[in-house]
Amino acid sequence: MFSDDRNICIGYMTRMARVLFVCVAIVSLLSSCAKMGSPDGGWYDETPPRVIGASPADGSVNVDKRKINIFFNEYVTLDNPTEKVVVSPPQIEQPEIKGMGKHIQVLLRDSLKPNTTYTIDFSDAIADNNEGNPLGNYAYTFSTGSAIDTMQVSGIVLEADNLEPVKGILVGLYDNLADSAFTHLPMLRVSRTDSRGRFVIKGVRQGSYRIYALQDADNNYMYNQKSEMLAFNHDIVVPSSKPDVRQDTLWRDSLHIKAIQPVSYTHFFPDDIVLKAFTETLTDRFFLKADRQQPDHFTLFFSYGSDRLPGIKGINFNSENAFITEASEKRDTVTYWLRDTSLVNQDTLRMQVSYMMTDSTGTLVNQTDTLDVLAKESYAHRMKQKQRDMEKWQKQQKKRQDDGLPFDSVYPPELLKPDYIVERGMRPDQNVHIMFPAPLSSVDSSKVHLYAKHDTLWYRSPFLLRETRPRSYDLLGEWRPGIEYSLEIDSCAFTDIYGRVNGKFKQGFKVKSNDEFSSLLVTVEGLRDSSVVMELLDKSDKVIRKVNVQNSQAEFYYLEPGTYYLRLFIDSNNNGLWDTGCYSENRQPETVCYYPKEIVCREKWDVEKTWNPLSVPVEHQKPGVITKQKPDKEKKIKNRNAQRARQLGIQYVEGQKM
Repeated sequence: MFSDDRNICIGYMTRMARVLFVCVAIVSLLSSCAKMGSPDGGWYDETPPRVIGASPADGSVNVDKRKINIFFNEYVTLDNPTEKVVVSPPQIEQPEIKGMGKHIQVLLRDSLKPNTTYTIDFSDAIADNNEGNPLGNYAYTFSTGSAIDTMQVSGIVLEADNLEPVKGILVGLYDNLADSAFTHLPMLRVSRTDSRGRFVIKGVRQGSYRIYALQDADNNYMYNQKSEMLAFNHDIVVPSSKPDVRQDTLWRDSLHIKAIQPVSYTHFFPDDIVLKAFTETLTDRFFLKADRQQPDHFTLFFSYGSDRLPGIKGINFNSENAFITEASEKRDTVTYWLRDTSLVNQDTLRMQVSYMMTDSTGTLVNQTDTLDVLAKESYAHRMKQKQRDMEKWQKQQKKRQDDGLPFDSVYPPELLKPDYIVERGMRPDQNVHIMFPAPLSSVDSSKVHLYAKHDTLWYRSPFLLRETRPRSYDLLGEWRPGIEYSLEIDSCAFTDIYGRVNGKFKQGFKVKSNDEFSSLLVTVEGLRDSSVVMELLDKSDKVIRKVNVQNSQAEFYYLEPGTYYLRLFIDSNNNGLWDTGCYSENRQPETVCYYPKEIVCREKWDVEKTWNPLSVPVEHQKPGVITKQKPDKEKKIKNRNAQRARQLGIQYVEGQKM
């Protein structure tokens, strides 16, 4: 009896031991999976994935297969292949590129071209699956002919107007040197720029080429839309190479250099191509829309301006002398103010609009459209709101009357409300600006008063009130540094076309003393025979001031203390504006240069600088502080083993614990 019980007990304990063993094994396995890089706090895998083979083999010739498989020694990931992987020559039908565990498959959908080198440039898109160790810049190459073309050309693409690096733009070569090739043929070999604007076109055959950049909107690898950003030059690119030596830095860890050693490599030329990208002005003119946000005016929007303003013929109203017309500076936007309040109260204005439009041949022709221009808010809705406002006002006045306070019995008329732009601390070269919400019918300058305070007394100060643009006036005074002023405007000084008048206005301000400002004087060298405009910029690359360079001098006075930057452009047509280029006219955009350093201005300082815009290569001119297109963070091995070795107090050298 006792023997049986003993056997049962032993069997039970044996089963329990087995269960316990299985549980421990499962827990260990789960723990190991949860810490794939370092299961027990040990060393991390810092070895990048390695290509162990490909089908067809990398560098193969006489290839006729469009399916490529590249094999690795471990599981890999493929980061954003649509943007990062570039196939050259360009593929009209986009290839299929996908990661499949330990290999990557590329399926080319276009037919293979004979005697052509194909390059699949993966850039930094490949990394191992566990730790994200990057493979680095990897490119796979094969040829449909008997030889591999190995030449490369490289450079940078910058925006022409502000020298910003252009990320992701297509850069391509043509062996057809005619200007028409860019607009009629797809590019021969291509690359894309990285976040620094840099590109490398690989697998180039020896010969002569023209090079272009294109923001290819329709993926046809040629320039056929004016909305596409482009860059071009007439330099003939002739690829070449030579043996060379560079100094490579070997790092012990992220902080310590192990050695600097010479490394032999093949140096490909040219490697300093600079392309300045721009977007052409869209000169095709067509009607965009009509808008009537406020009932007293409507606006017609066009894609481009015209010397001839649109003609308006009313259908359900009399359009004769019905408008005050206000055109934008480029004359691509035209606003029509309604003179008659009966038209203001009319919800729908039906009209015929005649304007100049570009037809399919690029010729300006007359076009007539019928439009129904509707007010955003109906007349009935506005009247209801006005009634609510009146009832609210009446209740307020009734309450004041009941409380024995002064009250009004007549509802006040709607006032004209100008926007007075008066800096309380004004520069001596500034003026007071007044903006009006509607065109004026009259201005009574006798009701505008400017006073200046000398010692303790106020005296009248002369001024000039001048209209600078529609509905905008400047008040110009003899501003004296350190003097206080008071601007006082009586009611009814301004009357708009609807009979509204302004209320009283009074504001004091002071013109700052000269001691609160700095001056900047710049002498320009190397551009003697050019018309030059110089711009003073803030930390946001925004223009603060703009002056013409005269006798090689640019002068900026009354600058607030701070940090500034400088940009200039060569004003080829002397219009005071930076002008873009035009491919069909073989016209490059106007040249832009940046002063490569910041300029610090302090109170009471006169800062003098001498600047030769041609002394620094254009790609190195723009200061990094104001460059908006920052480079992407470089993918590299994390060197976590060296960090762990320091924590453990041991030495770690190239994967070996000491």
